[in-house]
Amino acid sequence: MTKKSIDDMSFLDHLEELRWHLIRATLGIVIAATIAGIFYKFIFDVIIFGPTRMSFPTYEGLCNMSQLIGVKDTTFCAEKFPFIIQNRTVAGQFSAHIWTSIYAGFIIAFPYVLYQLWSFISPGLMPNERKNSKGFLIIASFLFFLGVVFGYYIITPLSINFLANYNISEQISNEFDISSVIAIVRSSSLASGFVFELPIIIYFLTKIGLVTPQFLRKYRKYALVIVLILSAIITPPDIASQVIVAIPILILYQVSIYISAIVVRNQKRKTKHV
Repeated sequence: MTKKSIDDMSFLDHLEELRWHLIRATLGIVIAATIAGIFYKFIFDVIIFGPTRMSFPTYEGLCNMSQLIGVKDTTFCAEKFPFIIQNRTVAGQFSAHIWTSIYAGFIIAFPYVLYQLWSFISPGLMPNERKNSKGFLIIASFLFFLGVVFGYYIITPLSINFLANYNISEQISNEFDISSVIAIVRSSSLASGFVFELPIIIYFLTKIGLVTPQFLRKYRKYALVIVLILSAIITPPDIASQVIVAIPILILYQVSIYISAIVVRNQKRKTKHV
């Protein structure tokens, strides 16, 4: 039985094709999650709980920077955090193992998931569009992993450091639940990974005519406000942390404007040759 061409496929055929791509993507995540589950000791002791120790590279770097500028009294130079991590439910550690493995599997398998999505979309593109989008998977995966690294090494330690040292009364001791710690690491890393996909999103929105470089430039000041609000949501409520997070997002926004301009320019050139 020969495979149908994209023009001969009915709506149900498209749904069937999408179903198989989703199955393959899910299978890739399951395999990656299984591998992550096997190496759970490394996942938890080194990755998840890494930012909860003062030996974490981010704290050491910020401590050195603080000392260089003459700031001696800083929480970045403490010996340890004033909290303990505990499990308060019967199935808490088991659930943490399973769900952390799944999220880790998604991060590891992200390029493959993206490949399956691209395999479903690309047959509907023109040959020249597929040719110009050859680097899509590499760039999108690179930006995602770059965002995950940024979220893990910047947002996560800043959040943990601020919240761990925030104290409204000396009578209260911090005993954080394991699910709360995992949630900070997970949300910070994944949110940053998706935010770093902004140039890719702008590229496709420009291709279909929903966004133009003029539109992005016109509403740049509103984008700045949105970025600052977003930074305030995903970081501790201190100015330094918000600025650290806002800077790369603003850079990504500016890069997105250039990408949008390039797409529009190429489209105009093609229109002239037609």
